[in-house]
Amino acid sequence: MTRYPALHRRVVIVERRLPHYRIAFFTQLRELLRKEGIELLLLVGQGTAEEAKKNDLGHLDWAIRIHTYYFLSGRLCWQPFGTYAKTADLVIVNHENKFLYNLWLLFFRRPRRLAFWGHGRNMQSRAPNGIKELFKRWTVNKADWWFAYTEMTAELIAATGFSRDSITVVQNAIDTNAMADLCRAVSHRDCSQMRERLGLTEGPIGLCIGSLYREKRLDFLLEAARRIRQRIPTFQLVVAGAGPEQQVIEAAAARCPWIHYTGPLHGRDKATVLRLADVLLNPGLVGLAIQDSFVSGTPMFTTDCGLHSPEISYLKSGQNGVMSADDLEAYTKAIVDVLSEPEVLGRLRSGSLASGLEYTVENMAIRFKQGVLACLSR
Repeated sequence: MTRYPALHRRVVIVERRLPHYRIAFFTQLRELLRKEGIELLLLVGQGTAEEAKKNDLGHLDWAIRIHTYYFLSGRLCWQPFGTYAKTADLVIVNHENKFLYNLWLLFFRRPRRLAFWGHGRNMQSRAPNGIKELFKRWTVNKADWWFAYTEMTAELIAATGFSRDSITVVQNAIDTNAMADLCRAVSHRDCSQMRERLGLTEGPIGLCIGSLYREKRLDFLLEAARRIRQRIPTFQLVVAGAGPEQQVIEAAAARCPWIHYTGPLHGRDKATVLRLADVLLNPGLVGLAIQDSFVSGTPMFTTDCGLHSPEISYLKSGQNGVMSADDLEAYTKAIVDVLSEPEVLGRLRSGSLASGLEYTVENMAIRFKQGVLACLSR
C-alpha cells in the first residue's frame, strides 16, 4: 500500500461538467499531488439539457458535486462554491466569460490564490475584437497564475501583459492509451477486411474522422479530394463521423463511388481505419483530434485557416504532419506530393508516432502538478 505524507495544503479545481475524457487526467493529478502532501478537491457541476444529449459524462467517486444554475439559454452559469474556496490554498477555475462566480471570486471573495485554466481567448470567435473578447482579455491579468493549454495559449496570455513566469504550459491531452493499444494490435488481415468491408480498391486512402460541422470545411475537403483523384486516379476518401453537416458527405458519397462514408467509428473499427489510411485530411478546425494522428502514426494535413484550437501548435509542419496555405491548390499539391513520395510519408509517420509519446495525459498531469507547486511556492 502506498504511504502518503500528511496533507497540509489544499487545491480546489472547479469543472462545470466532467466529460469522460478528463477522468484519467484528474485521477493521475490527484495521485501526484497526494505524494506532495497536497489534497485535491475536484468540484463538478451539471451540464445543460442540450449537453446531456452528448452522453459523454464521466464519474469519479471522490469528486464533489456542486449546484449549477444556467441563465439565458445556457449563456451564463452560476456555480457557487465559496465554502470550499475559503479553505483552499489555491483555487483553479476555467477562464470563460459565462462563469459568473469567477467574477465574485475576482472582486468580492478572492481566495488566497486564484488561477485560470484555459485558452486566454475564444479561438473561433467571429468577433475577436468584440465586447466579449475584450472583456475576456481584460480578466486574463486578474489571476495569480495561469495553466495554459499549449505554448500558443501561453503566448496569447503573455501578450496581454501577464507575467510569463506565472504561466504553466500543460500541453492539453486526453487519454489515448486504449486507442494506442488498439492501433498497435491492428494486423494486415484487419486492414484487408476493413478495405473489403468498405468497398475500397487498391490505392492511397485519405481519411477524415470526427464530428462533421461547419468549421471542418467539408466542401473544401471534397473539392481537394476531387483534385487529388484527378492526379492520383486510385485515390479514395473515407469519412468517418457524424454531425450537423454529415448530409454534405452523404450526398458526395452517393455521387462518387470513390468517396466512402462510414458514420461514426469507435474502438477497434476506429483503430483499423486509422491504420488503413495513408493520410488524415482536415482542412478546417483541428483540435484535440490531432491525437488520432499521433496515436496511429497517420500524418495530419490541414490548412492555415485561422479556425484551429490551441492544440494545432502540436503540429510541426514537415515533421509530424503538414499545414499548407489556406488555398485549395496549395492543399491539394501538399497531399499529392507526399502521397507520391513514400520516403517522405514514412518520415511524417515516424514524426507522428514520436509526438504521440510527448503529448500524453500522463505528461499533462506532471506539468499541471509542477505548476501547482510553483504557484503555491509564491
